Amino acid sequence: MVYTISTALAIYFVLWWIVLFVTLPFGVRSQHEDGESVAGTDPGAPVLPQMARKLIWTTVISAVIFAVAMWAYYAGYLNIERLSKLMGTPF
Repeated sequence: MVYTISTALAIYFVLWWIVLFVTLPFGVRSQHEDGESVAGTDPGAPVLPQMARKLIWTTVISAVIFAVAMWAYYAGYLNIERLSKLMGTPF
């Protein structure tokens, strides 16, 4: 089965969001840890979230994972029959 471009984009979009939530906590210091608290904010709020850097890393990591998955799919390593045998369910 050959996937359309819209299916590939949808898979990449979901993968991108998952990777974003994985990368969000890296390198973040809270106001409590930094010792500088702004009145009216939560002490756990980040001081400098560096979102641009995280968005770039998310895009790069997602592209690598997506490329490996597409390679595995087209090489025949990632297909429904193989995955169903791996999980022990008949296809």
